[in-house]
Amino acid sequence: MWARLANLAGWPDGHLDSFQHAFWQAREAYDAGALSDLAFWAQVLGSHPGPRLLRELRAVDTAMWTRIDARVLAILYRAHRTGLPMVLLSNAPHALSNVLDATNWRRKLMTEALYSARLGLCKPDPAIYEHALAATGSTDPTRVLFIDDRADNCHAAARLGLRTLHYIGQPADLEQHLLPTRPASVSRPAPPSPPRAAVPLAGSRSRR
Repeated sequence: MWARLANLAGWPDGHLDSFQHAFWQAREAYDAGALSDLAFWAQVLGSHPGPRLLRELRAVDTAMWTRIDARVLAILYRAHRTGLPMVLLSNAPHALSNVLDATNWRRKLMTEALYSARLGLCKPDPAIYEHALAATGSTDPTRVLFIDDRADNCHAAARLGLRTLHYIGQPADLEQHLLPTRPASVSRPAPPSPPRAAVPLAGSRSRR
């Protein structure tokens, strides 16, 4: 989908890396709510897009970050049925935040959703994890599992005392950490105890 977005932006063929560089140069301010849709894309493109192009860029960008792995979603639903409270914490601009809030899985699974644009903070700013911990209702960070696909975000959460899972695309890792398990046999190490709350990610925010 990166190639589709670059093509829509009118980027020269074979220069996807330079497009991604321009994209990420402006992205933190956009995710933090400091840039409007128009201002963000003007910085990326070097000129203001017209209304139609802006709508198309926003739509493709939003679609790129809202793709859901059905296997992951199934595990989250199973975790929800065990009574595990989950809070969504996402680096997301206003447009993406609104789309995520409207999804069935967000409304059914998440007790609360926190978005960078609404907080004026982005992961891995330490303050954003304080907001997330408060949203879980837990006063003990060691009882909360933070899940993210970026190592730097996990490291920042760990410094606050949160348990972390650096998710690298293996649903079995989520299952092991989120769902109650049978007692381990004597020949196998016991899996980690289930958390009392979880802060999963929405979509993939990795740069690579």
